Amino acid sequence: MSRYIKLGVNIDHVATLRNARGGKDPLLLQVALAVEDAGADSITMHLREDRRHIRDEDLFMLSPHLRTSINLEISASNEMVNVAGKLKPKSVCLVPERREEITTEGGLDVHNKIHKLMSFLGPIKQKNIRVSLFIEPSEKQIDAAKIIGADIIELHTGYFCDLYERKDGNYMEALKVLEKAASYAYKLGLEVHAGHGLTTASAGFVSKIPEMKELNIGHAIISDSIFMGLRGAVQL
Repeated sequence: MSRYIKLGVNIDHVATLRNARGGKDPLLLQVALAVEDAGADSITMHLREDRRHIRDEDLFMLSPHLRTSINLEISASNEMVNVAGKLKPKSVCLVPERREEITTEGGLDVHNKIHKLMSFLGPIKQKNIRVSLFIEPSEKQIDAAKIIGADIIELHTGYFCDLYERKDGNYMEALKVLEKAASYAYKLGLEVHAGHGLTTASAGFVSKIPEMKELNIGHAIISDSIFMGLRGAVQL
């Protein structure tokens, strides 16, 4: 009997398309509802400090209309914690952020920022929001996530996906690192998610990790939807 792996669909890049032209099209609400209709379990949105794609008003406009939930990705800053407190999404994922990066380039360094991150987690958890940390598949980062009280870890799959897409034979070793990390985190009582760079092909490997509960995919699904529509891309 196969396990059910939840799917969170990131719609940031739809907002990027909208912002490139200005105006309201494509309508994010229409996109989010179509993604839900196709079977997604949550809608992921990353509110960056520079608001390059998702904007504050997008979050508050979508939230009342979704049948699933928002997984809000934010940096660890007072501004973002305040937004999360007002929105009250089901879950918040803390991610590292640099203004000059095109996309998130690595995991959050929880190990060296334990006390700082604890101060950010407190107000979020007081709102009964589940907290996830986007981290590298490292035992020291997982230990730190447990120490500061995270509910979930999202393993950064970028390195594995890059090797897989380049047909580098070392991708299986990278997959083993993810498997080991997932097992370790699960034994500590953390829920395990994964994301970054996943495609239909590479997600097939990660979804087979026994402890894996959810995958978050954005760019690949939105790219595929150009050719097959949102329903086909999500269900693929």
